[in-house]
Amino acid sequence: MAPASPMCKTMTAGMLKQNPSAETPPRSGNLLDADDFRRRGQQVINFIADYWSSMGDYPVRPNVTPGFLRDQLPTDAPPMPEPDAWASALQDLRDLILPGMTHWQSPRHFAHFPASSSTAGALGEALIAGINVVPFTWAASPAAAELEMVVVDWLGKAIHLPDSLLFAGGGGGTLLGTTCEAILCALVAARDRKLAEVGWGRIGDLVVYCSDQTHFSFRKAARIAGIQRGHCREIPTSLEDMFALSPGALEAAMQADVDAGLVPLFLCATVGTTQTTAVDPLRGLCAVAATHGLWVHVDAAYAGSALVCPEFCHVVDGVEAVDSFSMNAHKWLLVNNDCCAMWVKKPAVLVAALGTEQEYILRNAAAEGHDVVDYKDWTMTLTRRFRALKMWLVLRCYGVEGLRGHIRSHVRMAAAFEELVRDDARFEVVTDRHFALVCFRLLSTERLGGEKKANELNRRLLEKVNAATLGPYMSAANAGGIYMLRCAVGSTLTEERHVREAWKVVQEQATSLLRKMQIGKL
Repeated sequence: MAPASPMCKTMTAGMLKQNPSAETPPRSGNLLDADDFRRRGQQVINFIADYWSSMGDYPVRPNVTPGFLRDQLPTDAPPMPEPDAWASALQDLRDLILPGMTHWQSPRHFAHFPASSSTAGALGEALIAGINVVPFTWAASPAAAELEMVVVDWLGKAIHLPDSLLFAGGGGGTLLGTTCEAILCALVAARDRKLAEVGWGRIGDLVVYCSDQTHFSFRKAARIAGIQRGHCREIPTSLEDMFALSPGALEAAMQADVDAGLVPLFLCATVGTTQTTAVDPLRGLCAVAATHGLWVHVDAAYAGSALVCPEFCHVVDGVEAVDSFSMNAHKWLLVNNDCCAMWVKKPAVLVAALGTEQEYILRNAAAEGHDVVDYKDWTMTLTRRFRALKMWLVLRCYGVEGLRGHIRSHVRMAAAFEELVRDDARFEVVTDRHFALVCFRLLSTERLGGEKKANELNRRLLEKVNAATLGPYMSAANAGGIYMLRCAVGSTLTEERHVREAWKVVQEQATSLLRKMQIGKL
C-alpha cells in the first residue's frame, strides 16, 4: 500500500458535503452483525497488513503545515451514512490521513523512544475492543481482574523484579496507560501516608526530589498531587557521572530542606532517562532516602523492557529497597499502545489513598469474604481497559526467550551504529550506551568556531538529516549544555541495513554541512 500521490486522491471526505444523505440509518440490531464484522474486519486486517508491508515507502515524518487535514475534511459530521461508507473511509485514511502521519512503526524511526508493535499485540488490541469489558472491580469481570494479577506477576518475574513487588511476595501490580499515571498514583499514596504521620495541615511543607534529567511528567504529577511548584528539587547532574543522580547530592538537598523545617516526601529515580538513558544508582539512592523515610519510585519506562535480559539486571542493583516501580511494555516489549505496568511493595497504602467505598451497585456476594483485587482502587480512573489480554498474548506467543531475542537484536544494531560513529574521526559518542540509544555529535574544529559553535553545528546537522528524502528520523538531547543527536533503535521493523543507511545519511549531510561552512556559505 504505497502512499497515494496528491493527484490521485479520491477526496471522498469532500464528497460528503455534496451528498449528506443517501442511506437509511442502520437498525440497532445490525450494529454488531457477525457477518458484517467478518467482512469489514477482513478489510481492516488487509489494510493494516498492506500498511506494514509498504512502510518503507513513506517518509517517516510528513511534509505538511498546520491545518492541512482540517481544510480537507467537512466541518460537520454526516447526518446520515454516506454511500459505501467503509470503503470511502478507508480510502480517505489511505489518501488523506496516512500521508500526514509520523510513522512510528517505520524502520527508519530512530527518534524519541520506540512505540513497539507486533502481530500478537495488534490482534490483542482487536480482541480487547471486540470483547469490550470494563474491569473496574473483580465482580465487573472476574477473569479480567485475575488475568491482570497473573500477568503482572509473569511480567515482574520476567524482568527479574524482587518478590516483594509481586502478588506472590505480598506486593502487587497493575496495568495502566502510561508511566505518567503510575508516578501520580505512587505520589498520591506517598503523600497520604506521610501526611498521616506529620499532620494533614503540612501538605505545603512536602518536598519531592528528582534529577534534572527526570522526565517532566514527574513535575506535572507533583503539581497535580498538591506539591508546591517551588518544592520540587531538580538536582543537577553532570557528564562526568553520565548524568546519573548522585546520592551525595540528594542527601545534601534533603538535609537542607529538613533544616528549613520542610518534609522530604518522594524520590523519583530513573533507569534509562529520556535524553541519554542515564541510570540512577538505586542502591545508594535508596540508602540515603531511607534516612528521611522517602518513598522511592523507579521510572523505567523505556529501559524496564531490557530487564528481560539477565545481562542488564545490574542496572537495577538495589531495586529490592524501592517502594514502587513502573515500565512501559508498549515502548520496547512488543505490546501495542498503551500498556504501562506498575508494581508496589505495599498495595494497601495505594488502596488507602485511591480506594473508594463500594457503591451498592458494585457489590457482589461472590466476592464477599475473599481477598479480591478491585483495580478501580489502584488508580484514578474507574473505567479501565482489559490490557492484560494483549500482555498475556504477547507473553504466550513470543515467550520470555523471544522477548530477549527482540531486545538483544536492537542492542546489537545500536552497538553497530556506535562503532560506525567512533570510526569517523569527525564525530564523538557523548555518553555511555547502556541499551539501544546512541547519543553522538559532530565535532566542531577551531576553524569552525570550536566548542562555542558545536551546538549550533549539530542543530543544523539534525535538520539536514531529518529533511533527507526517505532518510532516517532522529531527535536531539541537550544535557549539561551539550546538544547531541539521538539514534534510538527500537522499531520492530528495523533491520541492520536501515541502521547502516541511517549512518550513511548522517555522514553525507555532515560532509555537505562542513563543506558549506568552510567556504563561508553558512
